[in-house]
Amino acid sequence: MKLVLGCDHGGLHVKQAVSEVLAARGDEVTDLGAFTADSVDYPDFAVEAAEQIVEKRAEVAILICTTGIGMSIAANRFAGVRAALCESVATARKTRTHNDANVLVLAGTLPPDEAADIARAFLETPFSQEERHARRIGKLERGERLSEVSHLAEADPEVHATVVGQLRQENSTINLIASENTVSRAVREASGSVLTNKYAEGYPGRRWYSGCIPVDTAESLAIARAKTLFGAEHANVQPHCGSSANMAVYFSVLKPGDTILSMSLDQGGHLTHGSPVNFSGQLFNIVPYCVSPETEVLDYDAIESLALEKRPRLIVAGASAYPRVLDFPRFRKIADACGAMLMVDMAHIAGLVAGGVHPSPVPYAEFVTTTTHKTLRGPRGGLVLCREAFAKAVDKTVFPGLQGGPLENIIAAKAVCFGEALQPAFKAYACQVVANCKTLAATLTARGFHLVSGGTDNHLMLVNVARAGLTGKDAAAALDAAGIICNKNTIPFDKNSPFVTSGIRIGTASVTTRGMKEPEMQRIGTWIADILSDLSNTALTEKVRAEVAALTAGFRVP
Repeated sequence: MKLVLGCDHGGLHVKQAVSEVLAARGDEVTDLGAFTADSVDYPDFAVEAAEQIVEKRAEVAILICTTGIGMSIAANRFAGVRAALCESVATARKTRTHNDANVLVLAGTLPPDEAADIARAFLETPFSQEERHARRIGKLERGERLSEVSHLAEADPEVHATVVGQLRQENSTINLIASENTVSRAVREASGSVLTNKYAEGYPGRRWYSGCIPVDTAESLAIARAKTLFGAEHANVQPHCGSSANMAVYFSVLKPGDTILSMSLDQGGHLTHGSPVNFSGQLFNIVPYCVSPETEVLDYDAIESLALEKRPRLIVAGASAYPRVLDFPRFRKIADACGAMLMVDMAHIAGLVAGGVHPSPVPYAEFVTTTTHKTLRGPRGGLVLCREAFAKAVDKTVFPGLQGGPLENIIAAKAVCFGEALQPAFKAYACQVVANCKTLAATLTARGFHLVSGGTDNHLMLVNVARAGLTGKDAAAALDAAGIICNKNTIPFDKNSPFVTSGIRIGTASVTTRGMKEPEMQRIGTWIADILSDLSNTALTEKVRAEVAALTAGFRVP
């Protein structure tokens, strides 16, 4: 076991006794001091020990000062540290089994033999792994999320209040917005790190500024991990968002006025796929394709006929509100038939692709773009994957063509996200996202609600609430009041305006991140159906809101 040991001048005798215990155990020990009776400041030792715990350089720390109180206070200021002041063998064992303490704090006034026994008991006792104790430690970690913005509270109370409001909302509500997720603490720490201070125009090893070695390392990691994760020949991790990633592809191979074949926004596409209010629709000749009115799924034969007629320069596959698997081999065949390049915008399904529960577009497309949040569970940002033949054109278009200095803090967070997605646990997560979505869809269908296309293959579904006599706007507002957050959304061939809509979009990425599974999806589906079946019943809304709060209390937000 790797341990770090430290004391102030008031803990020297106890430290000697503990050192003998550690030597007898054969532990790998870093002794921070003190080594003399000269007066020193206990925070110096507590801070260094806590940093080693947080940075995983040590598994356990033992700290000693005259009362033990000062060391406890200092160590527990660090998120991830659980320091316990123990005065007996019994309390040492309890804090390990119940609290999974990773820092033992001892008083220098203890008899050395007693201190040695306490240290031995602490080190020999494992965490119990019992659900009740794990749950309680999880609640401690909620407090750690608040501590992340403690300085903000003093510097800017108004902004701090908004952050706290978001934290409380995340903790107490059910987030079913398909384009949102909850990132890990590691992603948050990277995105909020000192890397935000660094200007780094250019690319790793080719910067316009000096002092870029740390950010070069982070960006190179992000590039390598993205290529590995998706099996891509080239990756550009600098786009600030999915829209700028799409823009980078367009501007690297198209000229204004060129024809793009893409999914219409009101059919499930995205603004950047050619909406007239977006740059894409203003600069390029957009030919939209639609789903079948009968099946509400893509009609690939119709898309091929349209492609052969219009001869687009680029075909865009991908959507922001399409619940079915996309047939990338068929899109490739269509592109080849009309002499077009193929770009896949996998912003919504990137995490499912990474987890192996949705086919990958990378082998079939010249370009693949994505956001790094949504199902991929990373920071808000963009990514371009492409074949090596287009690498220089894409890189030149991103910088200096579209952007100046990249957001290296966000790029580092992307690297963390890609690293997380490469772990076996992420595949299990992606599988559960889809399983949860299917269960929730089945629950709503059983209650008589119509789902666009009849169901879902991925992380989202579109519910046609017009068939229940509702608008998407009213349905989303009613669910919001009950603590269930989703968004109004147009459905194919919608007769209502985009500001009102006939549907709602529901996704399961965020609730799955919290650890919810099929039984919770059945409960959530029941609540949704109950609310939408009786919108004016305020008593029901209040009842569901209370039940939502009770459910969410048992599922920790990372």
